[in-house]
Amino acid sequence: MKRFLSIPLYLIVLSLFSSCGYNTMVKQQENVEAAWAQVDVQYQRRNDLIGNLVETVKGYAKYEQETLTKVVEARASATQVVVKADQLTEENIQKYQAAQGQLTAALSKLMAITENYPNLKADQGFSDLRAELSGTENRIAQARRQFNEAVQEYNTTIKTFPNNMLAGSFGFEKKGYFKSDAGAEKAPSVKF
Repeated sequence: MKRFLSIPLYLIVLSLFSSCGYNTMVKQQENVEAAWAQVDVQYQRRNDLIGNLVETVKGYAKYEQETLTKVVEARASATQVVVKADQLTEENIQKYQAAQGQLTAALSKLMAITENYPNLKADQGFSDLRAELSGTENRIAQARRQFNEAVQEYNTTIKTFPNNMLAGSFGFEKKGYFKSDAGAEKAPSVKF
């Protein structure tokens, strides 16, 4: 008889502890989704700036059509990879990051080529766009850092006791992180 009385008592105690953990997991899941939205906003800002940048460079760099085409194609490819907040797995984030990395590489090549056009470098519109793009890259880095911090807090919460007992039954799953791009561990070499 005592055994049967202890089961309801156990369930009551578990439910008291679980509501606190559940609410924490919900809050942190929402923080992850909000942080993801900020990452997405910054990448969209970059995509919006690229169109203006390409059009500005086109006026000066008529012979660099191949590079401009690659930037436009990379931008189109990057906008095709969409990861929704409820699909933040390691694999989906890697796909998203790879598409954005291709765009970053194309932009880097475009910026290097513009060094060959003194009139373009002196153009105020181009200078403004370049500064905006640089600022946006910094915002992207910060948004990614904040996203990773939110993911770390959430993943830690769903893995710690007693939350780990509830997380799986309520559908709280591990979220993926942004990671450094391949080759980022090597410092670029500068030669004069």
